[in-house]
Amino acid sequence: MHLQTALRKYFIMGSQNCDRDPKQVLREAIQAGITAFQYREKGSDALSGNQKIQLGKELRAICRQHNIPFFINDDVELTEVLETDGIHVGQDDKDAKELRQQFPNKWIGLSVSNLEELHASPLDYVDYLGVGPIFPTSTKEDAKMAVGTGFITEIKRLYPNMPIVGIGGINTENAVAVMEAGADGVSVISAITKAPDIEEAIAKL
Repeated sequence: MHLQTALRKYFIMGSQNCDRDPKQVLREAIQAGITAFQYREKGSDALSGNQKIQLGKELRAICRQHNIPFFINDDVELTEVLETDGIHVGQDDKDAKELRQQFPNKWIGLSVSNLEELHASPLDYVDYLGVGPIFPTSTKEDAKMAVGTGFITEIKRLYPNMPIVGIGGINTENAVAVMEAGADGVSVISAITKAPDIEEAIAKL
């Protein structure tokens, strides 16, 4: 799958985001049309150790079965264990240049939340940017200040060939604005995990 196609409806989730079986949530989301999945097992209620690995393997198997690209959030060890298609890192995680040396054939995504971070980022070594939070979000405990859709337009102007996925506070009501600003896709957590109807939610994204 082409990276820009994969970014279109990019679902991020860990067990801490679900009030039912994460495997079932992922299956329903794939059925409804997500284009990529990121395993993000983080936060106060998250699994660790073998439980984290075991759930990762089960979710990885589901993605493989349906040809959905599988990313891991900031866990170099699990990148190898789960044979992921890509890894997504934040500004304070492992350096993208080192990651590229370690994983020459995987997709690498990097979060940026302001121009200062953008200019300090090793963009030559990343495949796409996760830009945000676009809107205020309550899903991430340490979320930064919301930047608005204008920041996407600005990055596209500076780096027209860099694939961008918007993240943070995106839902069925405001996803269109993110795409109109120039993003290649939207990434969501609670817009899917908390949706009364996953199929309807993904159709609107």
